[in-house]
Amino acid sequence: MNFESAKSLCRTFPGVTEDTKWDNDLVFSVGAKMFAVTNLGEATGISFKVEDERFLELTDRKGIIPAPYLARAKWVHVEDADALGDEEAAQLLRRSYELVFGKLTKKLQREISGA
Repeated sequence: MNFESAKSLCRTFPGVTEDTKWDNDLVFSVGAKMFAVTNLGEATGISFKVEDERFLELTDRKGIIPAPYLARAKWVHVEDADALGDEEAAQLLRRSYELVFGKLTKKLQREISGA
């Protein structure tokens, strides 16, 4: 997984915004709800939401841990770029976006989809 490519991919999803939180974290959001977090500058890891069923499977892999402060919401943190291939990482990031997008109000979903 190339962390810089992951950041670029996150920027392509409809309605995505990015901002800085907690001094050094780059946060990707849709409808003001986070779906991925990495550090500013050159990314050395990335956290994102996963489906409940995938959480244990992914955190059993070397280089992927429960995301600090967000694990209870089924977020994982990829520490090691070799833990995921680029294609699988892209699928997981897209799914994270979809999970968060799906929790938005229908009105907000329509506004974002129409943008």
